[in-house]
Amino acid sequence: MESSNSSTFDVQKFWLYQTFARYYVVGRGRKRTLWKVFSIDRMEPSDLNIFEDQSTYTAEECSDLLKRIHQGNRSMGGLKLIAIGYGIVGFIQFLEPYYMLIITERKKIGTMLGAKVYGVSKSMMVIIPNPIVRSKKAYCNTEKRYQKLLTSVDLTKDFFFSYSYNVMRSLQDNLNKNKTDQSIYKSMFVWNEYLTRGIRKQLKNNIWTVALVYGFFKQIKLSVSDRDFDLTLIARRSRHYAGTRFLRRGVNEKGKVANDVETEQVVSESTFQGQTLQISSIVQNRGSIPVFWSQETSLLKIFNPVVILPKQEDYKATKLHFKNLADRYGNPIIILDLTKTREKKPRETLLHAEYVNAIGCINAERSEENRLKFLQWDLKQHSRRDATTVLSKLQRLTKLALDLNGIFHCQVTRNSPSEGSARPYLEGVNISENNNSGSDDGSGKCNIKIKSVQNGVLRTNCFDCLDRTNIAQYAYGIAALGHQLQTFGYLESPDIDLDDTLARHVMDIYEIMGDKLALQYGGSPAHNKIFSERRGQWKPAIEYVDIIKSVQRFVNNVYMDEEKQNGIDLFLGNPPPQKRTLLLDRDKHSKWRSLMKRSLSDSNIFVGNEIPTAQQDNELLHVELLPEVSTYCRYISPEFPEVVSSSESIDSSDEDIEMRTTSRFLTADWYSESLYSCEEDLYNKIMNFSEENGEDSSYPMFDFGRWITRGGTFYI
Repeated sequence: MESSNSSTFDVQKFWLYQTFARYYVVGRGRKRTLWKVFSIDRMEPSDLNIFEDQSTYTAEECSDLLKRIHQGNRSMGGLKLIAIGYGIVGFIQFLEPYYMLIITERKKIGTMLGAKVYGVSKSMMVIIPNPIVRSKKAYCNTEKRYQKLLTSVDLTKDFFFSYSYNVMRSLQDNLNKNKTDQSIYKSMFVWNEYLTRGIRKQLKNNIWTVALVYGFFKQIKLSVSDRDFDLTLIARRSRHYAGTRFLRRGVNEKGKVANDVETEQVVSESTFQGQTLQISSIVQNRGSIPVFWSQETSLLKIFNPVVILPKQEDYKATKLHFKNLADRYGNPIIILDLTKTREKKPRETLLHAEYVNAIGCINAERSEENRLKFLQWDLKQHSRRDATTVLSKLQRLTKLALDLNGIFHCQVTRNSPSEGSARPYLEGVNISENNNSGSDDGSGKCNIKIKSVQNGVLRTNCFDCLDRTNIAQYAYGIAALGHQLQTFGYLESPDIDLDDTLARHVMDIYEIMGDKLALQYGGSPAHNKIFSERRGQWKPAIEYVDIIKSVQRFVNNVYMDEEKQNGIDLFLGNPPPQKRTLLLDRDKHSKWRSLMKRSLSDSNIFVGNEIPTAQQDNELLHVELLPEVSTYCRYISPEFPEVVSSSESIDSSDEDIEMRTTSRFLTADWYSESLYSCEEDLYNKIMNFSEENGEDSSYPMFDFGRWITRGGTFYI
């Protein structure tokens, strides 16, 4: 009998059978020679009981087992085939019965290290209890509403998975020996972690479930200098503090930010050159500005004011966020802030001022080598020029981050030319560092030698981390691609001309990714004005398309986001978003959370005491979740006071505060050069970058490329 752990047996296809009293799931292993079975009790109206047969069966033995089950249940209708599945998404319970979510059709969307990556084509939700044991709760309107909310999360759109490759991790993490033993369901990018808790807890394994990642996956074949290579672009959206644009913004108390997306660009040779294959990857990050802030939707206003919430508390949440980034990627953390630096009515500039203040407080507590490096570049201001100039400057700017972070590069060597796959699976692989000989003992089918690693990450944000952020990520991607191809020996220089066909193909794939992520978070495709101008499209047509996208985004944000957010939170097992003020009938709703149970977990699907009890029994329950903040309030450190220009008064009114150009309220004197010094090499690069772009002299207070010494912050 074979062990049922995921390293020796993984189910890639199963058959779901039904009898009067049980469901039987019969799964086939990857090698198609062994079969396993587990059953689910259908006679329990509100409990989930799963029983796994520890034996493994051949095809003939499994067929005999099913025949015996059919014979034993012939009087009650026998054994019936319900569905053929390719992975269990998980189990969930609303008011009473449990439901099982399964993938019934899949489609191949790419490969990673020889392992196939799939998207979901069709899914199915199966109710577990037999109809004769269900109570009225299973048919009530509330139960139907929860069913509708759950199915609003369309698994066929932008969800992907793999049986053999951990797509929730970067290539570098997958080849890192220190991280290979971690549970894949602990990853922040596995969206069905909550749904799979029940079955994983009972069966003590995860061979029946698939770990779903939400975001974007695209793989294309390109060529340069008559040499082919595969380019894979992966975007992984975090399940922490996930949701829609106006209902998830900023940071939460645990340091999780809204719209947190890890973007990985993987370049690999298409085929083995002899017995060696080269693979490289670069990871970047996007996420909401990590301070407490909000912005309301309104039918009367498209541009609503930004509210900085007065609960920053020495920026504890912001510190947690950057600590998490350092734990995931190492140092240095480089921040590229694309928010506006000039506004008639401050919105983005308020956020930028708060952001800079938070970075200053964080860097004051860190050693010099671990300080955050902050770049400010007003993309809106610069985009008034032609698109080629904007992208060219962004490309050169992001190279500064690329020089600090580096790229991941490894070589794969087959043990023998007869190894069949173009690229290997990760099991049975010998991994060694560049300075290790990694001698082959014949135990693995290939050796992987790590030549270089990425340290730290570039974190990009604009206001919503959608449109401008995607343009900057493309600029970073094309700069990184040049370095990756030079490392392979495909290019003599890492510089790729933006008019090159290769750059156009990369731009196309980043544009598609931007549209997908914008639809998920903002409700409309991304504004790709710069990309459209690069293609030479007619400017009035570009403006018209942008207006249509803006209207589509506005309508979605106002009318559809709340329902969409509720569906996401139900899928993830999070408390649902609430309106600013709710009036709830206490008799009907005070205990509604206790009715929503997690799948075989110790706590409810909605946890905590978010809804306080009413003071009097005959009162309606009044919930105030987002108190009104009438004035701009931000934390001012006594050690680093706010600096205003000589024409401004510290005792200014609220109106004056709103009219400040807050992105320029800092001066170099605010920092102590005796305590904080910058890296000389990087400083010289920045100054050279400034000299090459001297036409940007329209910024009198901060010259183009000026370096401010605390933690490596400079404005461009």
